[in-house]
Amino acid sequence: MGALKPITIFDAGIEYGIIKGVMETARKITVEISSDLLEKAQRVSGTGITQTVRTGLQLLAASRTYARLRQLRGKVRFSRTFAELKADR
Repeated sequence: MGALKPITIFDAGIEYGIIKGVMETARKITVEISSDLLEKAQRVSGTGITQTVRTGLQLLAASRTYARLRQLRGKVRFSRTFAELKADR
């Protein structure tokens, strides 16, 4: 069995938290998943098999971006206060 290669979603993937809204290409895949895991994931997502798998892959692909954002916590200074931002709606 060869080395696993990374999966790219929508051919471009998710880069810096930006998810492409339009699928340019799609691949049909076959995946073996335990029925218990799939049923649990579908109950949580409230969607069918395809959308459940897509959502899981999108969250996994975005996890690096979430980690980078957590590293910035407390290190970013904003020039406007929360009250100013709220008033600027």
